[in-house]
Amino acid sequence: MNSTVNNRVNAFLGLCTVSAVVALLYVLVTFFEMGDPKVEVGIPGKALGLEGRVSGSVSDEKSGIRNIWISLSVNGKDHVIYDKRFPVSIFSKAGRTVTTEVDAPVDLGKLGLVDGPALLRIRVSDGSLWGWFSGNVTYIEKEITLDTRYPEIDLISRSHNLVPGGAGLAIYKVSEPGSKSGVRVGDNFFPGHGGYFKDPNIVLAFFALTHLQGPGTKLFIEATDSAGNVTRAGFTHYIGRKSFKKDDIPITDDYLDASMPMVRIDGLEGFHGSNLDKFIKINGELRVKNERRILGPGPFTEKTMRWDGPFLRMPGSATRATFADHRSYHYKGKVIDQQYHLGYDLASLEQSPVPAANSGKVVLMDTIGIYGKTVVLDHGFGLFSSYSHLSRVQVEVGKVVAKGEILGATGITGLAAGDHLHFGMFIHNVFVDPLQWWDPAWIRNNITSKIRDAQPE
Repeated sequence: MNSTVNNRVNAFLGLCTVSAVVALLYVLVTFFEMGDPKVEVGIPGKALGLEGRVSGSVSDEKSGIRNIWISLSVNGKDHVIYDKRFPVSIFSKAGRTVTTEVDAPVDLGKLGLVDGPALLRIRVSDGSLWGWFSGNVTYIEKEITLDTRYPEIDLISRSHNLVPGGAGLAIYKVSEPGSKSGVRVGDNFFPGHGGYFKDPNIVLAFFALTHLQGPGTKLFIEATDSAGNVTRAGFTHYIGRKSFKKDDIPITDDYLDASMPMVRIDGLEGFHGSNLDKFIKINGELRVKNERRILGPGPFTEKTMRWDGPFLRMPGSATRATFADHRSYHYKGKVIDQQYHLGYDLASLEQSPVPAANSGKVVLMDTIGIYGKTVVLDHGFGLFSSYSHLSRVQVEVGKVVAKGEILGATGITGLAAGDHLHFGMFIHNVFVDPLQWWDPAWIRNNITSKIRDAQPE
């Protein structure tokens, strides 16, 4: 009997011991977890400007965030710019902050800090009871430079005459190497590029007005240094007025029944609707998408001036449409769509050879929706030309072509009403009027003379 009782007691004590061990392990794993918080906080580069910010994200999925502390340490003294505590709950996940964004503005003037080296210190603790109940800690130190000086802009080019849909060129010098700079036109930004002149701080920036921008458009040069300090400088310019042609284009059932079933364009897969609905989708939504595709190489231009002299117009061609024609499409007496034609339509004999308007590098060769087979040339420093509706293409991406070299032949690919070339030009991400670039006097007065005058003696 005693043996049976002893066995039961021992079993009970063993069960209690196991339960105690399990409970202890649960407490240790739950309340004393040892995983460090994840911290992705800092500044974009190695310098902090007069009005910079420290930003990023912090997370701790297991026990939540307890405290985030950030300071700038200069000569051994901490200047705290962010110190935030969060509620700690070891029993309920609902009371924890497991992830948060950090955005700490820094005003070096108010902090009384001047240019020089500093130490960015970041300390984040979590809600664990590890470390004598103070939590796991992630600590980051980064050596940075405090920079309170704004970059200076010295304008070199003096005459800037523009019209809607027209191009311009600004040449200027920035005081700080590595500054990101360019010309801001309204809400659009045209990057400037060094590398053309021997002085790397002399910057060349092609820019443009859209066909919808005219007098009153705000223009200025903007430079941002590595610390984030921004300088904006206005410059003398004149914006003239220009009107564009208006066209009324009738859309008939005969046209829709004949053309729409034949159209095979990316973006129409699975589309179900009438021929009229299909036309409206193609002419509007897909047109915008296709134009963005053509403009796609703009930000990746080469810092090489490949073109020379006026651009060539396709020989022996007649003009069928001009730049920024405002087209209203009518169906049964109602306007169903309105679009702008951002190029020149040039027609000659069927499948006429299409020459490169100027020397450049082939950066895009593709079949692009309503534009059909298309070639885009990069002429350097943000200037491009495009050739669409081609029946065939005889160049490849990466090939550097000479002025006048044949790219392919005119055609009716895409949504083309007859064999022709759609010729376009653009700067960075804005289509411009090719008429200017065909004009040797305009190029001499607005582009090449500025570049010549900017050359150091």
